[in-house]
Amino acid sequence: MIFAINEINKNPDMLPHVKLGYKIYDDCGTMDILRAALALVSGFKREVSDEKCTKIETVHAILGHSGSRPTIAFAPIVGRFHVPVVSHFATCACLSNRKEYPTFFRTIPSDYYQSRALARLVKHLGWMWIGAIAVDNEYGLSGIAAFIQAAQEYGVCIEYSDAFSSSGPPEDLQRVTDKIQSATSKVIMAFMSHREIKLLAKELFIRNVTGLQWVGSDAWITDHSLTDSEGHSVLVGSLGFVVSRAEIPGLEEHLRGLHPSQFPHSQFVQDFWENVFDCSLNETANRQQKPCSGLESLQDVQSQYTDVSELRFSNNVYKSVYSVAHALDNLFMCEEGRGPFSNGNCADTAHIQPWQVLQYISMVNFTTPEGERVYFDGNGDSPAKYELVNLQMKGRGTMEGVTVGIYDASLAESHQFIMSDIPVVWGNGHSEVPVSVCSESCLPGTRKVLQKGRPVCCYDCILCPAGEISNMTDSIHCMKCTSEFWSNKNRDACIPKEIEFLTYGELLGTLLALFSLLGVFLTTMVTLVFYCHKETPLVRANNSELSFLLLFSLTLCFLCSLTFIGRPTEWSCMLRHTAFGITFVLCISCVLGKTILVLIAFKASLPGSNLMKWFGPTQHRLCVVAFTLIQVVICILWLTISPPFPFKNMLLYQDRIILECHLGSGLGFWAVLGYIGVLAILCFVIAFLARKLPDNFNEAKFITFSMLIFCAVWIAFIPAYISSPGKFTVAVEIFAILASSYALLFSIFMPKCFIIMFRPEKNTKKHIMGKSNNQR
Repeated sequence: MIFAINEINKNPDMLPHVKLGYKIYDDCGTMDILRAALALVSGFKREVSDEKCTKIETVHAILGHSGSRPTIAFAPIVGRFHVPVVSHFATCACLSNRKEYPTFFRTIPSDYYQSRALARLVKHLGWMWIGAIAVDNEYGLSGIAAFIQAAQEYGVCIEYSDAFSSSGPPEDLQRVTDKIQSATSKVIMAFMSHREIKLLAKELFIRNVTGLQWVGSDAWITDHSLTDSEGHSVLVGSLGFVVSRAEIPGLEEHLRGLHPSQFPHSQFVQDFWENVFDCSLNETANRQQKPCSGLESLQDVQSQYTDVSELRFSNNVYKSVYSVAHALDNLFMCEEGRGPFSNGNCADTAHIQPWQVLQYISMVNFTTPEGERVYFDGNGDSPAKYELVNLQMKGRGTMEGVTVGIYDASLAESHQFIMSDIPVVWGNGHSEVPVSVCSESCLPGTRKVLQKGRPVCCYDCILCPAGEISNMTDSIHCMKCTSEFWSNKNRDACIPKEIEFLTYGELLGTLLALFSLLGVFLTTMVTLVFYCHKETPLVRANNSELSFLLLFSLTLCFLCSLTFIGRPTEWSCMLRHTAFGITFVLCISCVLGKTILVLIAFKASLPGSNLMKWFGPTQHRLCVVAFTLIQVVICILWLTISPPFPFKNMLLYQDRIILECHLGSGLGFWAVLGYIGVLAILCFVIAFLARKLPDNFNEAKFITFSMLIFCAVWIAFIPAYISSPGKFTVAVEIFAILASSYALLFSIFMPKCFIIMFRPEKNTKKHIMGKSNNQR
């Protein structure tokens, strides 16, 4: 402070006609600061220096105090006199309250920013489960409260929070130590002074509690006296934010050039000088020490006092002096009509009032020789900029704070905190960042479920339900996959749902296709047998034209089942149902024609009957064409109004898509099926009536049997079709087609083929008509 004042007084560009004076008070660690502050504001002690100067009624500004608690005590009192107070070390966030402390300013950032920086550090390093310890005073309690609030905003949980004081009962220290020893968290936030941290480290060292990661406030993290304390090894690896270091040109020369003769009344200088040089300035006071010669010099002395490599809080003092000086300089440079007071008035430089200085201090904005900008916000706080230091063991067993990162609250949030590449020594003695969590992170594919009655950092990891995923660590919710996607086995990604339809590549599709081709093959063989023996009585007696047409329609029936296998397309969906409906109607029409022919043939053999005249080959053909044409018209109407189309069925199964043919118009499908059923029942009834007609080879009984199987298959098909899931619906329909086709083929043609191939003696007109002649 003295160096800065002397530097300003020697500067011709600042306060050229004014010299700054000062009065230093030492409260000696007591609350005597109140009496000193009142003396300053009341003008009780007027001496300011040995030089002749204008006496003033009160001081223009007070620099200090370095502690938050004394500042909280005297700042409201001097605030009533509108005297500005500029502190270099009082960091309590409570001092930002302008209602309580309207004249308070500080060149050190508020603990509010330090607390948020510490919370950001804890979050950045992944420490979600920590303990919090504070000194039991305004500094510690307000600082730890601000830290806890900021930490909880970042999702960090506090396992315990407690406070004690070095001047408090020993039981408080024991209670805090017990909590630390029994806790599961491995990281401790310590918002306290060097006195409390020394006591705590000593107690933990005695109990052999190691492996803890300490995060400290600026009040102790760089205190050099920690090295000399018992149990300081417990604190190795500690991290904490401190104000940025700076260089003050000329300060070292000023310090080394000091001499007791410059301060004849300073007890502090006298004690310091006698301690450094082990001599006595007062020969009569201490006969055990040699008298000081007066030639001693600090030029070659290496001590904490002359060390200017860590100018952190000293730089804040330097800025405090210059903030007052700049305020006074601006006050003296004021031009009438452009002043900050009413009607643009300026202050009377002959009678400057503290409230006028206060006004100018609130508007201070300057840059130090090091390029650091100094100003105060609306709460009297200065910009928050810190260095992250790491306590590391160096040579000779000393601890040294190594800068490993920076924090600048004036930048955007994403750029405020940056860690350097300098290796960090961690509290657990390892090179890796320690882990301190209540519960391990939930992997992708799971979600967090809070444990009842515990903080939000304590949770269980539950696997996401089927169809839902979480693709990030520590997910709170599981996301549903879209309609065409499904969760994979690990529940961490949505994959396309399996598309299912009846294919040739699977066993069921292969078997049905083989049976279809087998039916075509057998039908072709029967056709060849009939064609080779078309002139035989058996073939001629059963209307060879209708037989060949029926075999052709059966071939189409077997082939149409193949259209149901494979990926449904727009054309295959329309073809499969219409081809099935038309071919089966053609087939049943042929069977119906043969049945009617058998009945008419018997009736025509009766005396006086001329039925064969009205139901000849032409009528047979027209009957088949007419029955088939009706089905063709039904299919055309179906395809015109609402045809079948490919459809992705996502309702039947959750994990896969059934690709099927939607019927379009259900009425059209059931009309096609119903028409086949009407013809089949009609054919069955007529064949049933003709089953016992006298003939050696009555075809009606075979048709009756075939129609019985045909109707049974399609009656059973309806409930099976409705209840079968997915591709099995198609398989049931193919099975019904094949079963009914085989029933017609085997029931109507196999007995005839057996006679043609293995019993040729029965393939004669005499044998076929023999039984009839005997009955007549």
